[in-house]
Amino acid sequence: MFRPASRSLIFAGALATLAACGTTYELPDSGGAYTDEAGRLFAEARASGPVTPLSAAAAEARYARVMPRVARAGREICQQLNTGVTCEVDIALDRQMEERNAYFTYQGNQPVIRISLPLVQDTGSDDEVAFVLAHEYGHLIGRHVEKQQSQVLAGALIGGALGALVGDSSDAVALGLGLGTAAGGIVYSQAYELESDTIGTRIASAAGYDPVQGARFFARAEAARGGAGGYSIWGTHPPDRKRVATVLATKAQIDAQQGLRPAP
Repeated sequence: MFRPASRSLIFAGALATLAACGTTYELPDSGGAYTDEAGRLFAEARASGPVTPLSAAAAEARYARVMPRVARAGREICQQLNTGVTCEVDIALDRQMEERNAYFTYQGNQPVIRISLPLVQDTGSDDEVAFVLAHEYGHLIGRHVEKQQSQVLAGALIGGALGALVGDSSDAVALGLGLGTAAGGIVYSQAYELESDTIGTRIASAAGYDPVQGARFFARAEAARGGAGGYSIWGTHPPDRKRVATVLATKAQIDAQQGLRPAP
């Protein structure tokens, strides 16, 4: 049975954990002219129609050109920011994955980025592949895996405490844990994706690619999307126009020689 003091401590500790799970870096203001320009880019990209998919050999060649440059730029920016994470990432083309997808994860303590061959085949330029890879590198620098795990734990603690307040039965506590975990796992997901876009824009630019052209990937016509009607890579991501506007705003900061600033 939870005593009142214990409940307060659980809520305070869990909420403190959730509060610490925001973005690491300040996101740019992407409203106003950036939103208007994002809309123009969308209209232009969709008017041009879907791209013709690359052959497997051409996609392999595109990946081979882009990956080393993005890996080098990502590693250098990661080291400059002194993030405390392992900046050496295992980046590889996944030739078995049938979905258009890319992801960042850990295998043990090793950071891993994978991009599928079908996704590379569906890109319209080297800039687009560079931006996707740079975006995934942004998840490492933003420490999103670690923060997402903290959110899930805090959500479980809050949910468990709520279950205990409703009743002392184990069923109530279990229900609270399940709901809390689900809520904690998604509460900051869109902010993390926008932070990865912000960091990825800087990595792609440092690698010598145009992140604005790379962001045209998100404006692809419906025919170029996956069978579920949307890219699986962006399943829970922010609206595409918001993402493109964020890229435009970040590129303006780069041109003005403004660096990343820690989130308040």
